[in-house]
Amino acid sequence: MKFIDQAEIQGKKLLFRVDFNVPLDGDVITDDNRIQAAIPTLKYALKNGAAIILCAHLGKPKGKVVPELSLAPVAKRTAELLGIDVPLAFDSVGENARVMAAELKPGQAMMLENLRFNPEETGKTEQARGDFGKKLASLADVYVNDAFGVAHRENASVVDIPRHAKECCAGFLLKKELEYLGDALSDPKRPYVCISGGAKVSSKLGILNNLLGKVDDIIIGGAMANTFLLAQGQSVGNSLVEKDLVNEAIAVMEKAEKAGTKLHLPVDFVYAEDHTATEKSGTCTADAVPDNVMVLDIGPKTVELFTSVIAQSKTIVWNGPMGLFETPAFAEGSFAVCRAIADLDDCISIVGGGDTDAVVHALHMADKFSFISTGGGSFLEFLEGKELPAFKALKECMVK
Repeated sequence: MKFIDQAEIQGKKLLFRVDFNVPLDGDVITDDNRIQAAIPTLKYALKNGAAIILCAHLGKPKGKVVPELSLAPVAKRTAELLGIDVPLAFDSVGENARVMAAELKPGQAMMLENLRFNPEETGKTEQARGDFGKKLASLADVYVNDAFGVAHRENASVVDIPRHAKECCAGFLLKKELEYLGDALSDPKRPYVCISGGAKVSSKLGILNNLLGKVDDIIIGGAMANTFLLAQGQSVGNSLVEKDLVNEAIAVMEKAEKAGTKLHLPVDFVYAEDHTATEKSGTCTADAVPDNVMVLDIGPKTVELFTSVIAQSKTIVWNGPMGLFETPAFAEGSFAVCRAIADLDDCISIVGGGDTDAVVHALHMADKFSFISTGGGSFLEFLEGKELPAFKALKECMVK
């Protein structure tokens, strides 16, 4: 795969696929981290005499024009961060976009309107995506993918543009993701610990199975831990649990033992009557969860157990909170894990996933971590050992 600093870009037009799918409150961006992450690559291109055309999606308009999902606020914020005008085209591949792209000069930038206003962007097959990727590719001399957040998507802007582009490369954000995640998987400093949380075992089975035997320890928290406890014959009350995955949980535990990876499950919980509660009802040990309650956070003894494992770590990959952290009464488990990782001096710490990212930023500790991945689904699939469609497309572009 070629990166932007290996390409000749002076005097050329570059079409960037970026992940600017940011949260909005009306037309106000409430978190611009995804835009900020791409700025170094964009500034490099502008400084080296290129013109840049940005393409991205926002929300799920499902192939229709939804004014509330226009990229206008995104273009405005990007302009502020770059210090130059970033006009927004009326469309993605229509006459307005083509004319604006044709008139673009080195050192200038523009943005295409929301790619997902066009149904072909998210077509399930190459035929369904039609000529959309080809039309996008025709706007520029070089295609640059710097959108790790959609690297797992077989969208036209991810896999079809490279088929038709004259030249392809990856941006610095993709390069950084590959360096950190690739090293964590292939050559980690040890002890190597994976922390997995969140609601569902089903979304993490691939990761757990891929990492068994590769990591030294796996910490399992959040509601997904309930399925493992149920597999051990323990009651979890009315807590969220995937009963149909008990056999898979048993298989993971057996495989972990054979592979030499130690699993760490909660030993106590904070609970309440249901997930709408704003205050905890009490704490209990993992083998004595009361009937008719929901466990919503790990308890103090589990915090002590998990943080003691973290304290010995040299490489940590963390995905998924330890409980219902959005409610302050059930946030301490996730916060304690975050603080424990942040306190480490000699450790490569990698965070991925929107909820986990939210925990880190809630505590204003982003600068205490080695790397915060910009991908959710891409991060998970990478950890599963899958080749992401974006990377495959960029590699194939090199040999066509």
